[in-house]
Amino acid sequence: MWLTEDEQRAWRAYLRAQTMLAVQLSRQLQADSGLSLPEYEVLVHLSEAPEGRLRPFQLGSDLGWEQSRMSHQLSRMARRGFVSREECPGDARGALVVLTAAGRDAIRSAAPGHAAAVRRLVFDPLDAAQCAAFGSVFEAMIAAEDPAGP
Repeated sequence: MWLTEDEQRAWRAYLRAQTMLAVQLSRQLQADSGLSLPEYEVLVHLSEAPEGRLRPFQLGSDLGWEQSRMSHQLSRMARRGFVSREECPGDARGALVVLTAAGRDAIRSAAPGHAAAVRRLVFDPLDAAQCAAFGSVFEAMIAAEDPAGP
C-alpha cells in the first residue's frame, strides 16, 4: 500500500522537479516574451493544428483542462489578440478557436527561448542513456493510462 523508500525518494524528486520546471519555464517565458506558460501551451497546440484551428473541447482535451479553465484562458487570449473564435462549418452550435497572426508571431518569438530553457533545465544535465530513459519512463506512464495513445 505505501511507497517503498526508493519509490518515495523518486516520487518526491519528481514533484520537486515538476515544480522547479514550471516556475523556471514560466519565468523565462514571461521575461522573454510576455507569455504565460498556459498561453504558450495553447499557442503550441494551435500552431500545430491544421490551419491553426481546433474545437475548444479538443484543445481542452489535449491540454487536460476543464471546460471552464479553457473558456477563461481563451477569453484572455482573445483579448490579447492571440486567438479568435469562428463558427464551425457544418455545426451551427459549434465554434473553432483560431490562431491569429499575432498569436503566430507570439509563438514564433517565444519558441526559441523556451526550447533553450527546456534544453538547459531538462536535457543538458542528462547523459544519452538518461535522456533515453527519461522519454521511456513518461511514454510507459502515458501508455498505461491511455493505451490508445495520444
